[in-house]
Amino acid sequence: MYSALKHKIENDGFAVVNEVYNAAEIENLLQTIASIDTSKPTFRKTNDLFAIRQFLKEVPGTLETIFNEQLNSIINAIFGEDYFVVKSIYFDKPEDSNWFVAYHQDLTISVDKKSDLKGFGPWTVKHKQFAVQPPLSILEDNFTIRIHLDDTDEGNGALKVIPSSHLKGICRPETIDWSIEKETTCPVQKGGIMFMKPLLLHASNRTSNHQKRRVIHIEFSRSTLPDNLQWSESLQSVSA
Repeated sequence: MYSALKHKIENDGFAVVNEVYNAAEIENLLQTIASIDTSKPTFRKTNDLFAIRQFLKEVPGTLETIFNEQLNSIINAIFGEDYFVVKSIYFDKPEDSNWFVAYHQDLTISVDKKSDLKGFGPWTVKHKQFAVQPPLSILEDNFTIRIHLDDTDEGNGALKVIPSSHLKGICRPETIDWSIEKETTCPVQKGGIMFMKPLLLHASNRTSNHQKRRVIHIEFSRSTLPDNLQWSESLQSVSA
């Protein structure tokens, strides 16, 4: 199982694994999230989006449930034991959301400060958080998991991806040749996860079926940053 999963992630840039969490674990996560104070600056709330940045730092009560035996086994079998969390976000896409995300790659990492380093740039600052595009080698080596707290399909914003686009380096979405490329929608069951590579071109549609889409997005790396630059959210979690 794990060898086939590893092959799919390496070649397609993504894979879905259902039944990583049982109903009780999902309910525990939802109840823990519902009980927190949302007045902090790391929380963002609008009519069609609720997000928690630095999620695992803000909601540490979820750590034990998220990094259960099954998730740890899958990650260690596919990627080894050297990876650690470098970014985590919780997204709640409500039932009536018109939030549409166009095709893009995840090209930045979150760090603790701005530094003039060769191969790092451009830089941005958002909500007092520094982000930078790192050397391509770091993006190629990183991976992301998306934990789905609701059944997700094309009706409530399941990701659309272009398989194997992560193998082509940095791509401008406007240069996609739709006569060659094939778009794939990635439904995920409640309690399932989606693995993806940062350079995979991905997008999501507006909600059309009035169903919630709550996702915990966690990025992993094993790269040490240069010149005392630090990941803003480093957490040795895989072996938790």
